[in-house]
Amino acid sequence: MIVLTGLTKQFGGLLAVDNVSFSVGKGQVLGFLGPNGAGKSTTMKMIAGFLEPSSGTAEVAGFNIATAPVEVKKRIGYLPEGAPTYGDMTPASFLDFIAEIRGFDGTDKSRRVDEVVERVRLKEVLTQPIDTLSKGYKRRVGLAQAILHDPQVLILDEPTDGLDPNQKHHVRGLIQDMAADKAIIVSTHILEEVEAVCSRAIIIAHGRIVADGTPEDLLARDPNHNAILIRAAPEHLAGVEAGLAGLGSISRITGDPDALDDPLLRIRGDGGPAIISRVSDRIREKDLNVEEVFVEKGTLDQVFRQITTADPAPEATPEVTPEAGDA
Repeated sequence: MIVLTGLTKQFGGLLAVDNVSFSVGKGQVLGFLGPNGAGKSTTMKMIAGFLEPSSGTAEVAGFNIATAPVEVKKRIGYLPEGAPTYGDMTPASFLDFIAEIRGFDGTDKSRRVDEVVERVRLKEVLTQPIDTLSKGYKRRVGLAQAILHDPQVLILDEPTDGLDPNQKHHVRGLIQDMAADKAIIVSTHILEEVEAVCSRAIIIAHGRIVADGTPEDLLARDPNHNAILIRAAPEHLAGVEAGLAGLGSISRITGDPDALDDPLLRIRGDGGPAIISRVSDRIREKDLNVEEVFVEKGTLDQVFRQITTADPAPEATPEVTPEAGDA
């Protein structure tokens, strides 16, 4: 549904997007991550036809953004950063206007507007000027216009920005509901959102792709992924540590806010299979006095910092491998 090949954007002496290539298939929700200024919004604006690439190509549903821009725009729903709208209009009049631009009229137009108002939960503010709405409601108006025409491709830049926890949960559920028959790109700084709604994640830094995989693939890059945490009473800690010797790299954790009075041991494996079964067997075999044993999952925050703070290094351009179901 989306294929980028060598997409590049230069603003004077600034190389904002540097030879980016990837594809997104139908049914896929791609989390597009990166620090501020990494090139995320610029890339999405090029896909949406808002900016012209300096070089490279992008196709949406088989149409080239340069040679068939109107066909591309027909198939895209775009929620830009900040969700610009007409502040003196009400959500009702704004969505009616957007529906007309998208080619709907009569009862079909009314039906589409009513459906999207219900899905995004805008009923209670439909007749208020948009300028008077909270940031969260303005964001929802922007999301409503993006999905009004039921597009094949959705490009959402910070879709839950300004929403309260209940609203975020609702929008994430909405994205998951729509994902089956669309290709969706979600740019976000909320890394828990990636785990909640995305089937794949790309991290971009200095205008280049530095990581591409499932959320689980990225979590596996955390040094503490699949490490074992063991809680033990202070008087048993040395004995537990001695009893587990040889299973992996063992370190003590201090200053942990959840440790209370019982310190923690962390055991990292050698990078092979998860070591939880070996640790559990050793605890039973030696009858070690432990209070609690659990496996660390790792965090995307840690992986994100690790990847995006490294010095950029030249690398091969990622190969474009269309996913199953690509148009």
